[in-house]
Amino acid sequence: MLSVTLSSLIVLIMWTAAGISALSAARTARTPQGAMGWVVFLLALPIVALPAYLFFGHHRFKNYRATRLQSERVVRKIKSFPQNHIAIPEKITVNPAPFQAVAGLPICRGNGFELLIDGPEVFDTIFQAMDTAQEYVLVQFYIVRDDDLGKQLRDHMIAAAHRGVAVWFITDAVGSHALPRSYFAALGAAGVNLVDPTTRRGPKHRFLLNFRNHRKTVIADGQIGFIGGLNVGDEYLGKSAKIGHWRDTHVRLTGPVVLQLQLVFAEDWHWLTEEPLLDLLTWDAEHASQDLSALIIATGPGDNTTETGSMMFFSAISAARRRVWLASPYFVPDLDVVAALKHAALQGIDVRILLPNSIDHYAPWLAAYSYFDDLRHAGVKILRYNHGFMHQKVILVDDSIAGIGTTNLDNRSFRLNFEAMVFFFDNGAAQKVETMLEQDFLHSVELTQTLDQQKFLIRIGAPVARLFSPVL
Repeated sequence: MLSVTLSSLIVLIMWTAAGISALSAARTARTPQGAMGWVVFLLALPIVALPAYLFFGHHRFKNYRATRLQSERVVRKIKSFPQNHIAIPEKITVNPAPFQAVAGLPICRGNGFELLIDGPEVFDTIFQAMDTAQEYVLVQFYIVRDDDLGKQLRDHMIAAAHRGVAVWFITDAVGSHALPRSYFAALGAAGVNLVDPTTRRGPKHRFLLNFRNHRKTVIADGQIGFIGGLNVGDEYLGKSAKIGHWRDTHVRLTGPVVLQLQLVFAEDWHWLTEEPLLDLLTWDAEHASQDLSALIIATGPGDNTTETGSMMFFSAISAARRRVWLASPYFVPDLDVVAALKHAALQGIDVRILLPNSIDHYAPWLAAYSYFDDLRHAGVKILRYNHGFMHQKVILVDDSIAGIGTTNLDNRSFRLNFEAMVFFFDNGAAQKVETMLEQDFLHSVELTQTLDQQKFLIRIGAPVARLFSPVL
């Protein structure tokens, strides 16, 4: 009798929790289809759906407190740059309003950039900047491995600390879950400021592991900054026998835009540690001779406004008049970005999406096939990169916008990850990115087969994988 009562109580609790979760899903899901899917799943199969909803049913990190409000003093200073830091409106050929609104920051002038193509060039340049820093170095990567490259990064941070340079180091608890305690211990013993993964705040709770900090940032003295697609591991140097050549892009920044990137790092540090970093950093930067107009757009589930990652791409695609070229390792976008791409192609705009043909994560690779027919029917060209694995995240719009950073063309980057991109509003920057992508196109082939013409596993697996698109 007691066992029957307990069983009934457990069932009642389970159904009550499922009902509450269903109401939450109906209230917070982004689309009616998403809401309906969760409601049906929770009420029909609560024993499976409840754990799934706890892990994957949330798109906002409500407890992320390191928002722009807590950096208000620095933001005010950046927004009130001296006149020679403010971008000249006549030099920007697109409407800057949506980009500035998403970023919460102004487009600034006086910036310089250098494209860094592939791992050896990227890390040689990053390590040089770290070795010549005089005051401080900020380092943040989603993945850091304890391999040859990871040990090099560790040694350069330790060398900087021994010179009396202040070093701050952040890595993501999920992306770098395999990094041993000895790695952190060596850094801590050298005086590097770091976040202990066992005591850190942030999304380490099992129901918040879906939220990840995907940013890759290095800053030296507030004067030189780096952002792009490369993490720290030997495979990013093309040393993996399984993956082979690794095609990726980073960018070296100078000028006031470095301060915007630095602000993003300071916010992340404050969230993880509750330690103020703002007064320990430099908040003025010299102009670069290139005098480019640029903007850092940092997005994530802690933003006050919704869908900032998706809106960033939507704004760029909508600004196109002649071409939109995109490069991403993964393609599982939301309906808004799909609609923007199709609308651009239907206008006769040259829309190209460059994706890797090889696989590092099977589910998003498979899900992407479910989007291709619809896009190709509208005139979008799908290009598959065949010279190893391509991991860069790049957008080029006409001759007016070039974006490089960490944001993939997928729902995870749009809503679940903390990401950052640098956008250049400049003809010269666009031309350099154009030349780079044209070289990548030479190593690519255009997809011409429909889904029905693909192998059996792709035909069957693609629509199934797409069901998981909200978390891919």
